[in-house]
Amino acid sequence: MKVEEALQILKEHGYKYTGKREEMIRICAAEKRYLSAKDIMERIKEQYPTLSFDTVYRNISTFVELGILEETELEGEGRFRLACSADGHHHHHVICTECGKTSSLPGCPMNVMASVPEDFQVTGHKFEVYGTCKECVAQSN
Repeated sequence: MKVEEALQILKEHGYKYTGKREEMIRICAAEKRYLSAKDIMERIKEQYPTLSFDTVYRNISTFVELGILEETELEGEGRFRLACSADGHHHHHVICTECGKTSSLPGCPMNVMASVPEDFQVTGHKFEVYGTCKECVAQSN
């Protein structure tokens, strides 16, 4: 997803434009990895020193709800990244547990599942593979 697409989604849902919201989206767009709310706060506080953590977290929650950010949990903490596409293209990720870097996986594991019990209706799923990227492996050697 591009920053402009994210801003358009906010506008379409009645959220007013603010420089703070745009900067939070730009911070996430600049990274190809998941960031914690604290990471985002640290990057934005220089430009907006009076911005509260509550405001940052509220906006992150809105972005997740609108599909602008994707969310996962690493080490017991919520992490966020700009959604890969605005069209909601179905995909999954491999995630480095050291740096949070992500890559998309081809295909979907639900396609190879033998079956789901007949008395169960699937309404969604989430599949993530965790490991260490080659850059982090090289740094630890």
